[in-house]
Amino acid sequence: MVKSMTGFGRGEHSDGKRRVVCEVKAVNHRYADISIRMPRRYSFAEERVKNTVKTVAKRGKIDVSIIVEHITEDDIDIKLNMMAARQYYENLRELRASFSLAGDVSLELLASLPDVLKTMPDVTDEDEICGALEAGTRIAVENLDSMRAAEGKKLAEDILARGKLIEGLVSKIEALAPEVTAAYYEKLKERIRELTENCITVPEDRIAAEAAIFADKSNITEELVRLKSHVGQLEFTINKSNQPDGKKLDFLAQEMNREANTIGSKANNLEITNTMLEVKSEIEKIREQIQNIE
Repeated sequence: MVKSMTGFGRGEHSDGKRRVVCEVKAVNHRYADISIRMPRRYSFAEERVKNTVKTVAKRGKIDVSIIVEHITEDDIDIKLNMMAARQYYENLRELRASFSLAGDVSLELLASLPDVLKTMPDVTDEDEICGALEAGTRIAVENLDSMRAAEGKKLAEDILARGKLIEGLVSKIEALAPEVTAAYYEKLKERIRELTENCITVPEDRIAAEAAIFADKSNITEELVRLKSHVGQLEFTINKSNQPDGKKLDFLAQEMNREANTIGSKANNLEITNTMLEVKSEIEKIREQIQNIE
């Protein structure tokens, strides 16, 4: 199945202690480039989150954003920063002595000062937290995958339609190709008559030999066969393969373009050249679409 590299997915998961909200955005990229933004205290889970993304997205620049909300007291741990409390206490006493101030440094005052008491998420059970983060990420990437598959279907339909159009144009060129040598033969005879003013008779076998040399140089049969073969492989890959084949499709499009260039340069026929320009235009459109395929 053809899938686009672009898309968006969102997922939410709650395990009773915390609610995980994950958003995944993907755009085109030659390789798999996964970036994750989440609270630093959960950095130990980053690799498992990446592996969850990789089960669905094999290629593309993928940005993952994770927010964790704590919904029960069981997931909260309060930490006392004794060093900060001691420095506050000593500095407040020094301030009181320096300015001859009244009053005591109370527990209520110390506890209210910044960083003395910190509310921290409880991360003692790393497996449990990793499971929650993976679950939220999995939902998000599944939604991303659905969007990429829907867009990929449209891309595939467009590419296949253009492939059929190219096949029709190639058939037209195949019908025109045999006429090229015959037309050259007649033009050559006419040119000889013009140059010699019918004063010299050139043997027919000599003219035929020159026409044969021209026919050999301008023969495009092999290129047409290869071009048709590449189009067939393109259609087969899109219809039958279950792997991420964006790179293979891009290679086939490059080969199609190479054969089209060769045909255009060898044909020596205006109608074939114009038809091949149409072919090249369709190939370029196919290549643009393939850049979006995983």
